[in-house]
Amino acid sequence: MLNMIKNRLGSIKSGLIQLNHRPIGKAVLAVILFLDLFILVSIFEGLSDHTRQLSTPSEFIPQHCRDIVIDDDWNVNNRFSRTATIISGFTGSYRYVDESDREADVHAVCRPIYVLLRAMENDESLSDGLRDFLRDRNQAVEIKSEIERVRSAYDTSLLEVIAQNHSDKQLSENEHTQYLKQEISNLTAKLNSLTKVEVDTISRLSEYDLMMQFFELIAVSGENNRELLLADLRDLNFWYPVKRLMMELLFLLPLILVFYFWNSRSLRTSQPYQILVSSHLLIVAFIPVIFKVLELVYEIMPKTFLKKMFALLESFNLVAIWHYLMMGLGIALALGLIYVLQQKIFSHEKLMQKRISKGLCQSCGVQLPPGTHACVGSDCSDTACTVCGFKQLEACSHCAEKTYVNGKYCRVCGS
Repeated sequence: MLNMIKNRLGSIKSGLIQLNHRPIGKAVLAVILFLDLFILVSIFEGLSDHTRQLSTPSEFIPQHCRDIVIDDDWNVNNRFSRTATIISGFTGSYRYVDESDREADVHAVCRPIYVLLRAMENDESLSDGLRDFLRDRNQAVEIKSEIERVRSAYDTSLLEVIAQNHSDKQLSENEHTQYLKQEISNLTAKLNSLTKVEVDTISRLSEYDLMMQFFELIAVSGENNRELLLADLRDLNFWYPVKRLMMELLFLLPLILVFYFWNSRSLRTSQPYQILVSSHLLIVAFIPVIFKVLELVYEIMPKTFLKKMFALLESFNLVAIWHYLMMGLGIALALGLIYVLQQKIFSHEKLMQKRISKGLCQSCGVQLPPGTHACVGSDCSDTACTVCGFKQLEACSHCAEKTYVNGKYCRVCGS
C-alpha cells in the first residue's frame, strides 16, 4: 500500500515538470502556471460564494442584539442615534438580500428586536425621520469640531494682538480676530438651530408606536436572555469554523475526485499532455484544502485550546511549563529546518553535482586547471587536485571506464 502511494506520488511529481519524459519548456511552463493561477482563484471565489449560504455569527446574532442583550449598553442618550444608524445601514445597503430569508437567519432571542427594526425600516415616514435625525446629528458633530478649531485659532490670534506693539499690525490683527469671533458666533448659531431641530425630531419620532415598542423591548431584553444568548454565541464562535470547513470540503471534494480520476486515466493511457495538466490541477485543488485546514486550526487553537491549557497550568501553578514547551517547539522546528536545508537544499549530492558541472575539485571546491578531468571519448586524464590531492576520476564498477568519483551516474554507461 505504501509502495503504491509512493509510486503514485512519484508519477504525479514527474507529471508536474515533464512532458514526454522531457523537461517542459519555459513557454509551456508559463501557460501551465497561468492555468494554475486561474483555477486557484476560481476555486477560492467558489468557496466564498458557497460558504456565504452559511449564516455567520455576526448574522445569526447581530452586533446590535449583542449590545442590547449581552452588554446592555443602550440607554436614553444613545438609543435614537443607534437605532437611526441601524436603519440607515439597512436601507442604504447596495447588496441584494432575500427578504424571506433575513428573519430566519437570526437567533430566536434577537428575532423580536429584528422584526421591529425591519418594521421601522419598512415604515417610510419613520425611516426617513431617523435618517434625517442621523444626518442632523452628524452635522452637529462636524460643527462642534469646527467651533473648536476656530476657537483655537481665535485664542492664538488674540494672544498675538496682545503681544503686538505697532499700531498698523494691531489694526490688521484686530480685523482677523474679529472675523474669527464672528465665525464662532455663526457656527454657534447653526449648532443651536440644529440642536433645536434634533429635539423636535426626537419628540416627533417618540410618538410612533413602533419606536415605543422597540424601546420597551430593549429595556427588558437582557433581563432573562443574557446568559442564554452569551452561551449560544460562544458555541457558535467555536463551531462556525468547523461547519464552514465542512461546507468548503463539500465544494472541493468533487473537484479533487475529478482531477484525480482524470490523472489516473491519463497515466493508464499514457497521455502526456493530459498528465501534465491533470497533475497540476490535482495539486492546485489540494492547496485550498491545506489552507482551509490551517485556517481552522488558527481560529480554534488560540480561542479554545490555548485558553484552556493556560487555565489548567495556572490552576496547578505550572505556568513555567509553557516556556519549556515553547523552547521544545523551537528546538524541534530548528532540527526540522536543519534537516531540510542539509538533506534537500544543500545536500552532499547537490554539492557534488554543482562542483562537477563547474569544474571544481570534488573534495575542496577549488577551481581545477583546464584538462584536470577532461574526457575525450574514453580517454580521461586522471590528474589530482593540486591543492588537496584528491583524484577526480575513478574506474566505473560496471564498465571499467573513467568516471567522476562523486558522480551519481557513470558518464559512460549510466550505471
